[in-house]
Amino acid sequence: MAKSSGLATRLYRGEAGLNIIGKRKLWFSIAGALILVAILSFAVRGFSLGIEFAGGNSFQVPASVGTLDQVESKAEAVVAAQGGGEIVSFQKVGGAGGEFYEFRTAELNAERSNAVKTELADEFNIDAAQVSVSQVSAAWGTQVTQRALLGLVIFVALVTLYLILRFEWRMAVAAVSSLVLNLVLTAGVYSLVGFEVTPSTVIGFLTILGFALYDVVVVFDKVQENTRSITASNSQTYGDAANLAVNQTLMRSINTGLVALLPVGGLLFIGAGLLGAGTLKDLGLVLFVGMAIAVYSSIFFATPVLVSLKDFEPRIQAHNKRVLARRGAIARGEIAPKGAPRAKDGETEPVDPEQAALAGAAPKVGSRPVGKRPTGTRGGRPGGAGNRPSGAKRR
Repeated sequence: MAKSSGLATRLYRGEAGLNIIGKRKLWFSIAGALILVAILSFAVRGFSLGIEFAGGNSFQVPASVGTLDQVESKAEAVVAAQGGGEIVSFQKVGGAGGEFYEFRTAELNAERSNAVKTELADEFNIDAAQVSVSQVSAAWGTQVTQRALLGLVIFVALVTLYLILRFEWRMAVAAVSSLVLNLVLTAGVYSLVGFEVTPSTVIGFLTILGFALYDVVVVFDKVQENTRSITASNSQTYGDAANLAVNQTLMRSINTGLVALLPVGGLLFIGAGLLGAGTLKDLGLVLFVGMAIAVYSSIFFATPVLVSLKDFEPRIQAHNKRVLARRGAIARGEIAPKGAPRAKDGETEPVDPEQAALAGAAPKVGSRPVGKRPTGTRGGRPGGAGNRPSGAKRR
């Protein structure tokens, strides 16, 4: 039975042959454009900071007082009447004590906060004790941010050290660049869409770094395997071997991403959407967005950055030139590919050593040089029998 040769099958076998490294300028252009959009969004739109970072007051009323639209309309009128400005966020949340409507305002002093609480109780005909009020200072959010940044710096430093010891410094730079891309693009999505940034969001940002690093290390491990002793061969450039590694691990990256996104999607859409768990929404949203971007960056950014860095290494530059020169010589018919049959008798076509040298053919490790043996030697040893003068007797 003939084997299926569809795209999914070839991806699974690592035989898709996608030219990802060869189009790295395109991927860099896309990444640069996305980064530019994210930076512009940071400057123009900024972030929708939660009450923990911006500071403010949070009010909760029972969901039994009316529909979401009715409660939101009345709450806005009460807050505006007390000089609290506009409501920052309004949502329905669930808890052990039942379902509530929660809305957040700018920071109010104690007098205005109590006035809003009393007005809400009168407006919805409930007891004032059923209206819950909490206040958060912006200083607490600043402290959380500082600790998160410290944790990020320590994480990146340890990751860089590990990658240098495990691989090399160029792979460490490429991996860290991929992590930075993940953070910038995820933050850009939050800024563009207006998702609220909470402490759960910060925790999610630190979590996606571990997932992104895992995917990059898997690809780099295969790259290292394919490029080991690559300069001893004249058939592949470093970019060719890296592109093969990406193709061989592509299906694994896709499967890993899908398997990770499915439970996170369930956490986000079921836990937050259906059950109304606001904390799950904050955590699930950043994980979902960040993991999706991590799959993209590990395939289309990390390895292309690595190849670009390796192309500056003199040893790899010389090797790539040899391979490309040999391919050019073969294309022009100056030398024959290894093992090419003759058109007439089917014998292999010998390769001229001088032409092969001009074409940049690199000998394999352990192979003997091709050419004339020096006079007076046989098998590389002086005085061999192969160069005995005519008529000399064997002793």
